Amino acid sequence: MKKNLFKTVLFSTATIAALILGSCSNDDNNSGENPSGGDGDSKRWISITGSFPDDEGTPGDGGTRAYAISEENAANPNYVVELFKMQGEKYVNGFGLKSARTARVQASADGKFLYNIQYTGTDGGVFNKYAVNGEGNYEEVGFELNTATILGNAPRWVKAAEGIGVGVYASAGTISYEGTAPNFVYKGRESEIKIAVLNLDNTSITNTNVFNFPFTDAEKAAGYSVGRIDVPVLNAAKDRIYIGCNVSKINPAGTITINNSGIPSWPSDAANIDGTKTLVVDYPSLRNPRVITSTLTKTNNHGYRTMTQHVGTDGHIYQAVFSNSGGSEILRISKTTYNYDPNFHFNLNTVLGITGANIKAFKYVKDGLAVALYTISGTPGGYIALINLNDKSATKLATEIETNAGLNTTLGQYQNIGVIGDKVYVPLSPAGVDGNIYIIDTKAKTITKGAQLKAASGSFYLGAY
Repeated sequence: MKKNLFKTVLFSTATIAALILGSCSNDDNNSGENPSGGDGDSKRWISITGSFPDDEGTPGDGGTRAYAISEENAANPNYVVELFKMQGEKYVNGFGLKSARTARVQASADGKFLYNIQYTGTDGGVFNKYAVNGEGNYEEVGFELNTATILGNAPRWVKAAEGIGVGVYASAGTISYEGTAPNFVYKGRESEIKIAVLNLDNTSITNTNVFNFPFTDAEKAAGYSVGRIDVPVLNAAKDRIYIGCNVSKINPAGTITINNSGIPSWPSDAANIDGTKTLVVDYPSLRNPRVITSTLTKTNNHGYRTMTQHVGTDGHIYQAVFSNSGGSEILRISKTTYNYDPNFHFNLNTVLGITGANIKAFKYVKDGLAVALYTISGTPGGYIALINLNDKSATKLATEIETNAGLNTTLGQYQNIGVIGDKVYVPLSPAGVDGNIYIIDTKAKTITKGAQLKAASGSFYLGAY
């Protein structure tokens, strides 16, 4: 394995600088290989990923395994995927992706490559690329690239467009204040933002930037801050990156609490956040950071382990506003105004006639059709909806395991819904319980049960690519 582990670089928030890193001898497509695939085979593989427990038995914290099957086998209810089968203390099927904890896996659109940045541990922040050659045959290709200096050892990153990865990180600083007890005066809280762009075709970092989150002085004084950013997406024109934000707000005029060390704190004022906010930077420069706001909802839009915004066939960006705590709405960012469309608002609760829907994964398919995995507050289980964003309708697609309480854990960690043409592939298994790959025909609005997914204690399936 070739390595390209770059040295530590110090960034200054006063001087915003871009670090352009590459490699003079990088060839991700090893000699003799087909540049469009790992082994020159034209077969379309579907990689199924699953998470296994750590040494203490905590579900989802041990790491991630992958297994590649054909479209035919994915659709065959007699075909069995046993990703977590062990002999002694070793797994015998599939391939273990490098990561101390559950990996956040991305893939090329044709399924021929998987990408991952390791999450936590000694090699947290190291990027790896794998050619997919079928079943448990994954070949590490290209350079191993260390992004930790920029993004830390637990990075948030996604494939923001085909061949382009974007990693982001937000670090909220301590609250600034003046005065002495009990007459402290709140001054603000800065959040440092870091961004790195990766070339996924020829492994390299092409640009980086560091800056403070661009709240206005009035917003800072009003108590706004950002503790996490995530799910960056590159727009259709490829001139802007849109990044979801976890926005917080305190009440600077509220009753101050002073701890034993004499440090003051102010009460939350989340109810008065003025809307959902998205961070925008120019691409490829990563300059000119600014914020767009939708007043249609106050739900955060930074997602949780799954991509929550996608460029539609029509060129608009469709953004599901939810975090790990839930949310049921989809907004649109206009391709012409580069801002939220005030006339587009989709609410899964409204269209399905339910309450308490919490979207856990969202995938735009094409021509206005999308699929969402969701839970319902106070109800065990997990559900699938086929969404029509054109007429703002949705159809619930039933599965026989939808009321299993273990799906609450599975969908809370879900990473990717697979798409090939009009077909959508959803591996679904409650934590520790066998499941299946469910295949949705978006044109026929039908769902069928495909290959069997064998589980194990503390393990579950969480993605198709």
